[in-house]
Amino acid sequence: MKPTAKSPPEIATLLAFGAHPDDIEFGCGGVIARETQAGRRAHFVICSRGESATHGTPAKRTSEARRAARLLGATVEFVRLDGDASLEPKAAHALKLAAIIRRVRPGIVFAPTLVENQHPDHPRLGRLVRDAARLARYGGVARLRGRPAHAIGPLLYYAAGPEAEPAGVLPVLIDISGASVVASWTAAMRAHASQLGTRNYVELQLARARVLGLRAGVEYAQALYPNDPLVFESLSPLTRAARRF
Repeated sequence: MKPTAKSPPEIATLLAFGAHPDDIEFGCGGVIARETQAGRRAHFVICSRGESATHGTPAKRTSEARRAARLLGATVEFVRLDGDASLEPKAAHALKLAAIIRRVRPGIVFAPTLVENQHPDHPRLGRLVRDAARLARYGGVARLRGRPAHAIGPLLYYAAGPEAEPAGVLPVLIDISGASVVASWTAAMRAHASQLGTRNYVELQLARARVLGLRAGVEYAQALYPNDPLVFESLSPLTRAARRF
């Protein structure tokens, strides 16, 4: 009997959390585009509707976020916590996010960095996601028993702006070069038109990616910061470094 070919294993979903509409796109949208174009599913969880912003109504910003997610090939949902500019690190919030992790069952999770010198909602959400990832794997948590426990792979932080980059931490640089990736990412950032009137955030993010690309010897790159040491089964994936000796 002729053996049948085995189908390739499914790539686990990438789950990205943002405190506001646009955080994910500005902070790690190029990486999202690269992954979805390679066949990985991505899902966004946005924890406010930008209701405290100077520009754009909550309805407008929600619409922009939905369009941006589609442009990146991702799905999106909104979750109510304390509202924009009012987020507090509460156990109830961590449990709510842990329930989402159990439902989505991601392999990789993205969250804002824990650096304090940025919008206060960003580091607070980063801490909540970190706590939620732990709670999601504890089988005995009473409020989470409706779904089976789930342990994620790496938790990776993204910096929504230069001020959010952790000092003294070597990042993981993801090569996002390629016309289709950069075009999708740029279009997703431009979808947040209500936020582009006072500063050219799109060019800021592209410039950051160009500088990181120059550092890595590629055209564009984005930085991610692991919560824990990354573990590899062998040296085989470690084929490149930013410094060329």
